[in-house]
Amino acid sequence: MTTRILPAVGDADAARAVTTLIGQLPDAEPAAPVADSTQLVDTLARLAAESLDELPEVVLVHERIGPVPALELIREVALRFPAVGVVLITADASPVLFSAAMDSGARGLVTLPLGYEELASRVQAAAQWSTGVRRHLGAGTEALTGPGGRVVTVSGAKGGVGTTVTAVHLALAARASGHTVALVDMDLQGGDIASYLDVQFRRSLADLAAVDDISPRVLQDAVYVHETGVSLLLAPAEGERAEEVTDRSARQIVSALRSRHEVVVIDCGTHLDGASAAAVEMADTALLVTTPDVVAVRAAKRAVRMWDRLQVRKPEETTMLVNRHHRSTEIQPPLVQKITGTRIAGVTVPAHFKELAAVVDAGRLHDLDARSTVKQALWALAGELGLVKTGGGSAQGKELVRGGERGALGLRRRGAGR
Repeated sequence: MTTRILPAVGDADAARAVTTLIGQLPDAEPAAPVADSTQLVDTLARLAAESLDELPEVVLVHERIGPVPALELIREVALRFPAVGVVLITADASPVLFSAAMDSGARGLVTLPLGYEELASRVQAAAQWSTGVRRHLGAGTEALTGPGGRVVTVSGAKGGVGTTVTAVHLALAARASGHTVALVDMDLQGGDIASYLDVQFRRSLADLAAVDDISPRVLQDAVYVHETGVSLLLAPAEGERAEEVTDRSARQIVSALRSRHEVVVIDCGTHLDGASAAAVEMADTALLVTTPDVVAVRAAKRAVRMWDRLQVRKPEETTMLVNRHHRSTEIQPPLVQKITGTRIAGVTVPAHFKELAAVVDAGRLHDLDARSTVKQALWALAGELGLVKTGGGSAQGKELVRGGERGALGLRRRGAGR
């Protein structure tokens, strides 16, 4: 039986050494090494989307992989792709690390410098385990990919560009079409989702930060189910508690939400900290909101460059949304795309502030009229991002989604007549 092996090694010299050695293993089919944690998860997700049979039996994770620490990466891979055997490559063979690796979901540990016999033994054991799990589950079952709801982060180039309004309506559109949806306020010191949706709730992200293993019951206690059906995980009411939510706890929280919801929308605000950086790095889609003015576009460019320097997100993997757009503005979406190097959303949100004033002041953003051009544009954006089911959902959801489609069509027609 051929064993497909995917090495995840950041260092080029170590990658060559690992590839050379696994190439000598009997019946081994080594894949090209991936250089970081983002590339590993993206590769596995792409293979699983093509066919579950395309997933490798064994993934080798080097201890110096980045930007996500090795044990956190193993935990995420084990959670999302439970039929893939993960083996940790490390110089530390202590019982403490071995126990931590096993707790994270690793199927074995290989010490550096690499030895043929030890590597062959660990890879064979992990491959046999993977094959047994797949045989037990049965070919073609959804369980092979593990939990994996779609995660979308919404970040702002600067304050006041419409980040929270965008996040809320993406979540509402996904929920109206029939998805199970979680909306997370990860703007930890200035989150306003509770104010926009008229919610008062004692639990927040900070209450989950200290939990090592987030069970369904613990998650349920921390989440507020809104009248729209969207599950809300709010920012702490006390801004000083923001520091309790670390990048590690953010990864655990997002993974737990992803396992129980089909769509997870995260409002990351404008300030990049460890938690929001982890969320953006994990996201299937990272949306950055800007307005068509010089200050906001410059801020968006700074944000994109910072994400790239910190290995959080590459510019070409970021989607830019232009909010408060008007055809008379000098800065148009193609120019924003050229300046930032990002993908530009096909939908722009019109500058119709008066439509929002009443529902924002009342704290009832979910009551925004379906005829609102702002709502139509944002719901059309949800469709563009793949957050809306086609041909499903409630009668109300179908009607609202159709309204969003009509709004998008109207915008396209107006754009064609310019």
